[in-house]
Amino acid sequence: MNFLRGVMGGQSAGPQHTEAETIQKLCDRVASSTLLDDRRNAVRALKSLSKKYRLEVGIQAMEHLIHVLQTDRSDSEIIGYALDTLYNIISNDEEEEVDDVEEENSTRQSEDLGSQFTEIFIKQQENVTLLLSLLEEFDFHVRWPGVKLLTSLLKQLGPQVQQIILVSPMGVSRLMDLLADSREVIRNDGVLLLQALTRSNGAIQKIVAFENAFERLLDIISEEGNSDGGIVVEDCLILLQNLLKNNNSNQNFFKEGSYIQRMKPWFEVGDENSGWSAQKVTNLHLMLQLVRVLVSPTNPPGATSSCQKAMFQCGLLQQLCTILMATGVPADILTETINTVSEVIRGYQVNQDYFASVNAPSNPPRPAIVVLLMSMVNERQPFVLRCAVLYCFQCFLYKNQKGQGEIVSTLLPSTIDATGNSVSAGQLLCGGLFSTDSLSNWCAAVALAHALQENATQKEQLLRVQLATSIGNPPVSLLQQCTNILSQGDKIDRRGSKIQTRVGLLMLLCTWLSNCPIAVTHFLHNSANVPFLTGQIAENLGEEEQLVQGLCALLLGISIYFNDNSLESYKKEKLKQLIEKRIGKENFIEKLGFISKHELYSRASQKPQPNFPSPEYMIFDHEFTKLVKELEGVITKAIYKSSEEDKKEEEVKKTLEQHDNIVTHYKNMIREQDLQLEELKQQVSTLKCQNEQLQTAVTQQVSQIQQHKDQYNLLKIQLGKDNQHQGSYSEGAQMNGVQPEEIGRLREEIEELKNNQELLQSKLTEKDSVIENLKSSQTSGTNEQSSAIVSARDSEQVAELKQELATLKSQLNSQSVEITKLQTEKQELLEKTEVFAKSVEVQGETETVIATKTTDVEGRLSALLQETKELKNEIKALSEERTAIKEQLDSSNSTIAILQTEKDKLELEITDSKKEQDDLLVLLADQDQKILSLKNKLKDLGHPVEEEDELESGDQEDEDDESEDPGKDLDHI
Repeated sequence: MNFLRGVMGGQSAGPQHTEAETIQKLCDRVASSTLLDDRRNAVRALKSLSKKYRLEVGIQAMEHLIHVLQTDRSDSEIIGYALDTLYNIISNDEEEEVDDVEEENSTRQSEDLGSQFTEIFIKQQENVTLLLSLLEEFDFHVRWPGVKLLTSLLKQLGPQVQQIILVSPMGVSRLMDLLADSREVIRNDGVLLLQALTRSNGAIQKIVAFENAFERLLDIISEEGNSDGGIVVEDCLILLQNLLKNNNSNQNFFKEGSYIQRMKPWFEVGDENSGWSAQKVTNLHLMLQLVRVLVSPTNPPGATSSCQKAMFQCGLLQQLCTILMATGVPADILTETINTVSEVIRGYQVNQDYFASVNAPSNPPRPAIVVLLMSMVNERQPFVLRCAVLYCFQCFLYKNQKGQGEIVSTLLPSTIDATGNSVSAGQLLCGGLFSTDSLSNWCAAVALAHALQENATQKEQLLRVQLATSIGNPPVSLLQQCTNILSQGDKIDRRGSKIQTRVGLLMLLCTWLSNCPIAVTHFLHNSANVPFLTGQIAENLGEEEQLVQGLCALLLGISIYFNDNSLESYKKEKLKQLIEKRIGKENFIEKLGFISKHELYSRASQKPQPNFPSPEYMIFDHEFTKLVKELEGVITKAIYKSSEEDKKEEEVKKTLEQHDNIVTHYKNMIREQDLQLEELKQQVSTLKCQNEQLQTAVTQQVSQIQQHKDQYNLLKIQLGKDNQHQGSYSEGAQMNGVQPEEIGRLREEIEELKNNQELLQSKLTEKDSVIENLKSSQTSGTNEQSSAIVSARDSEQVAELKQELATLKSQLNSQSVEITKLQTEKQELLEKTEVFAKSVEVQGETETVIATKTTDVEGRLSALLQETKELKNEIKALSEERTAIKEQLDSSNSTIAILQTEKDKLELEITDSKKEQDDLLVLLADQDQKILSLKNKLKDLGHPVEEEDELESGDQEDEDDESEDPGKDLDHI
């Protein structure tokens, strides 16, 4: 306040003295009037005076105006006048014309006043909070001047006001509501307010982003016509840049919210005749910059690649390539589009592959890369455009070994188009490398160096390139031609910088020879190269040549460090002796240090994009600066090392390589053993599960066998009953009607049993072949590694499985005994049936039927007995085979193969046993059916059957009780 009074006091008295008195009276009316109309009129009068008499009104009225904002909120008109007055006091907008002589002083004084009044206003933080609360009023006369006043405060003292808003409850949220205002003037000024609010404040940027700012801004841009919109679109794009630039959290939120897809309509440019207004150029330029913000090389690699992926999937990259190849696009838009495409494809293989497939709309179609390179080596093209094309080519090759191989392959003899109808990328680079334009030389050399970056294969492939220099002379290699041009120096008349060509060639050679001993050998094979380099380094030249000397020292140092000593005359030790004699080690290191000390070196090392104000600043490439930083130290150490240290280092390298190979071998072995161990564990687990299933199946079969025994006992009892009640001769006549059906059914059953026997036989054959294969694989696969893999835990599991297998064998043996007993009982039953048939005295025809029936049953039983015997023999043979394989398991420690074999055999035995039991059950069922049939026939023949119902009811009860005590039936009989 004292400062302001001093400024006011220094002004001349006169008319302003009267105005000061008027302002004082108005302030008194604002402070003391009880009527609202009087205060409103006084504030209106202060507003009219505030522009012309900014200082006086600010000094005397600011406090009263703030008081009005606090006490008269119910009257929107006086609030609006007060806000307008404060805006006029604080704002630095000058509307009156000022003479040229006084313009600078007036502007400085205005800025000082605005800053001072802003500082007075925000000294009490409650004033800013009061202003934020007033913005909630929907009345146009309150909200609009409030927005303008807050914007002016942010322009004057942005960081301080931002901090006050940040700590104010719901402060940012209130300002976000301005974007949803239906009145465009408030909405547009709200965008300007948010621009000032979000500038250089990451915390506020995050809050604004999470308050749905992206959605609202993109809606506004779409409503205004995208790139064809007006100044509002430009303001929204600037605000989006504020929110996204250098803010990884907001960038990730923008991508996750699928807002990248909504950027595609921005670049749907119409036909070339639609015209390009200045506003459209500005809008599209900002849109391209916004895309670059999301894929900037300075962003985290993961965030950049995810944005690049989204841009390809939604078609944004395709849309940019369409603009790239379109006609009628303004030069600055085309340049920025090239830069944008460069960063969208940089380091992302999918996008790089797509860009390689883009063709220009020419006849015949040419790849976009070729068309761009033609612009890069064309000296008539604008400098910024040529820089953009170089950046695009660098980004295409960045971490893209496939693309590097495609570029180098266009230079190889087998791929060059002999007809000359089309020009390739490699040919364009060679043409630019050897042209008379120094800028084209530099660009082509750097572009070719990027085709070799971190790719030893392509460095070796490029050694095969041969160039025809003139008719009648033999071709020379590309490496030799580069050194030839380098040695000629300034002898060739070139347009542009004197050293640019040599710097470009030296950067190419350094990149080519680094980490490639074969290329170093080719370079040293030319006896003129080393004397040329030592001569260049040893001379005392001017400052302009110091950079060339430093690069020559770097190239010579690379030739020493990556030398494999294959050339006797240019071994490491001899080259170091040559440096010491002709140059001196200290002088050599000093010349080498000229590179990193150059003023343009630090500029090029900051970011990948080659952004130079003019061609003479185009000296260093970004990737080359990283190579210099990597090699400068190791070359210095290599120069000072003695031959003995070199030998020791070589021995250490060989030892380390051997050690690394051994470690790698054991790592691979351990990895394989871990995999095998995991597989074995899984197999053991599987075998356990299968064993449990087989145990369950055996238990079920044991219960079934018990049931079959009970059923046999019942059949024996029933057969004895039938023998006591055999009938007279009259039953034969009743049996004639059922004879054909019985015979046919029995024949079908016998045929089915034969088929089952053949099927079992084929399955046994298959299992035998599987067993033989497992034997052979087990024998051949036994080695020391398999024995080392078996752990103690696996041995215990094998022992458990062996025990379980023995238990199953004993169960199978017991089942075999039971089957033998059942067969014996079947034979006895058959004999009783024969006795029963002979004892019945029937007519001749009836006897024939019974005899036929008996013969069929005998044949069927004989066949079943033979089948059972064969199956038992097969089971016995398989058991012997299994025993032999078990012994082989104990001798070879090949646990897994044997377990698998035994498991298969066990399954086969269980399956055979189950099939035997099924056959036996079928036989018993047939026998039961036959006995019932005979009883029915006896009844039909009139043979008296006493106590039959009682016996059947007793049998039924016994069956319901699961035949737990068949002895009761025997006692009953």
